[in-house]
Amino acid sequence: MDMKSNPRPGASAPSTSDGGPVRRLAGRVKRVFRIGKPSKDGAGQSGTSGEAATDAYSQERAMLRNVLALRQARVEDVMVPRADIVAVPVSVTLGELLNVFRSASHSRLPVYGETLDEPRGMVHIRDFLDYLGAKVQEPVVRKGKEGEPLGNLGSVDLTTPLEALGILRPVLYVPASMRAVALLRRMQATRTHMALVIDEYGGTDGLVSIEDLIEIVVGEIEDEHDDEEGAQVSRVDDRTLVASARAELAEVSAMLGADISRGHAAEDVDTIGGLIVTLAGRVPLRGELIAGPGGIEFEVMEADPRRLKRVRIHLHSNERRSRRQKDQSLEPAQTPAGGSAGSAPSAEPSRPDRGVGASSEPNRR
Repeated sequence: MDMKSNPRPGASAPSTSDGGPVRRLAGRVKRVFRIGKPSKDGAGQSGTSGEAATDAYSQERAMLRNVLALRQARVEDVMVPRADIVAVPVSVTLGELLNVFRSASHSRLPVYGETLDEPRGMVHIRDFLDYLGAKVQEPVVRKGKEGEPLGNLGSVDLTTPLEALGILRPVLYVPASMRAVALLRRMQATRTHMALVIDEYGGTDGLVSIEDLIEIVVGEIEDEHDDEEGAQVSRVDDRTLVASARAELAEVSAMLGADISRGHAAEDVDTIGGLIVTLAGRVPLRGELIAGPGGIEFEVMEADPRRLKRVRIHLHSNERRSRRQKDQSLEPAQTPAGGSAGSAPSAEPSRPDRGVGASSEPNRR
């Protein structure tokens, strides 16, 4: 009798569900790190050796936690936002494309038609170099040296548009709500390492590369061509900070010594730039001062019509804050045109200037 075909009564069949590998991985992690099991040395084991073991495995444990957390991450959590996408139009010339590859330090660039909402695919730097190599003509022999002749790059027409080369590759189109692990599997299956994140109207919301997904597990990956980023927040003096608009609210709060992540304005934002835009109700202009919570004042240092880039944060003392409030209360009320100082105010409140970038239409439309 074949024992393999008749398992013992009550024995459960091997799990083939999607959660099986995860449970096996979790069990293996517990065995490796002896999670949930008492130490063989008993309660008398010194705390020093336990701390040393924790330090030795801290990075591995963090990475394994990230592996398990990968199942919960979504594409919108890791995507590069639309405003930061480096892309080229399909009409770009070879010379212009060469300059973009050089300045962007990317190996792949998305290609679009009129706008980013009309993606055509992507161009890979290896395909670009292969095209240049194939177009090299009129070999030139180096004087006084033996060996194979060199190609003449001067024979390549750098005014040729990209759309005429035939080297575009397809990209994936995914929703922002897609699970990151599902996108990783899809990229592996299709051997396509770039995906554009599409919103419900078909517009481009962001971009995700396979490197972005891997960084969820292993952390930031930087190569020889990545520029070293400066600190997101730097201190000018005891009551003044300079911060990137992308700085996390928690980081700014820690440096200020005051929690600015509380309150209604900070409910749905994570960065200092998002908080300022929420407080102002629009994208403030360069040089504007925006009042924040707890006597904090934000000064816009760099901005464009779509987003903030850099801000200066002032934390006023209680004495200065009370003096400012007193000065504001003593300011005379503005008299309506044609009326006296004692006349009733206008029934229609004045409307604040919406400013640049406050159009009700989306930027991409």
